Order: sequence, then C-alpha cells, then structure tokens
Amino acid sequence: HDQDKNDTAYWRDVGTLDAFWQANLELIDVVPPLNLYDRDWPIRTFATQAPPAKFVFDSEDRCGAAVNSMICGGCIISGAKIKNSVVCNNVVANERTEIDECVILPDCVIGEHCRLRRVVIDRFCEIPAGLEIGYNSTLDAERFHLSEKGVVLVTQQMIDKLLGQDQLKAA
Repeated sequence: HDQDKNDTAYWRDVGTLDAFWQANLELIDVVPPLNLYDRDWPIRTFATQAPPAKFVFDSEDRCGAAVNSMICGGCIISGAKIKNSVVCNNVVANERTEIDECVILPDCVIGEHCRLRRVVIDRFCEIPAGLEIGYNSTLDAERFHLSEKGVVLVTQQMIDKLLGQDQLKAA
C-alpha cells in the first residue's frame, strides 16, 4: 500500500462559496486530493437509491455528453454538454444546454438552451430555458449571489424573483 496516503490528511474548510465550489471540483482532478475511488480508504455515506445516470441524443448540436465530470445516479443528460463539473443525483439537463465548471446539487432541472459556467446550483432548482449564468458578472451580481472569485450561487428563491421581474417587464 502507498506509504504517502497516511502522510497527508485531507481537510477542507468549505465555509465560503468559493471554497465549497473548489473542494467539489477537486474531486474530478485526475489525481484528486480526496480520491473517492480509493478502495483502501472507503467513503461511508448514505447512498441514494437511483438508476444509473443516462445520456441521450447524439447529434452534433444535441448530444448528451459529459467529460472531466462526475455525474451521479438518477441523472438524465438529455442532449446537454457537461464539462469539468460535479452533478449530484436526480438532475435533468435538457438539450442544447452547456454546463462548465459547475456544481449542481440534487433534484434540479436545467432547461433547454442554457449556458452555465462557474455556478453552484442549490438543490430543487428549476433553471428556466435560455438562461445564461456565469458569462456576465455585472448581470449575475444583480440576479444572484456572486462570490469574490466569480462563482455564482443560484437558489430557487433567486430564480422565482427573476421570473417575477421578467413577468412585470412583459406586462
């Protein structure tokens, strides 16, 4: 067994949005500081009973795919492209959506034609179709919570407020 395993303990303070985002994205490193796949040091946790992740559609502009990412059980990646991200259980990412450097907590639905970059999405969020987050820091700071390092936190309450504002503008 590897002698170095016991030399460096793993510990992260995840008390800020930036630290939480960073700690999650470290899990997808080629050699992560906390290796969830190390059989000599198993992680004991509650496992959600869910079917395996499913990736559907395979055309040039509508391909369910993920690279350099962890996609948990129960997810349906329906024509969305995901890179460098951690996607928790029971997330649906719809077609022609692009997700990069994101942490998506359980039970979220991402609408069609969304673009998300450097975003943490709270559980139970429904991201409306066509929403772009993480590409305009000024707009993101008005709509959501923007961290010091440019990570955007999105909650359902923030989405509801945004949708309410859009409905008022249309009236």
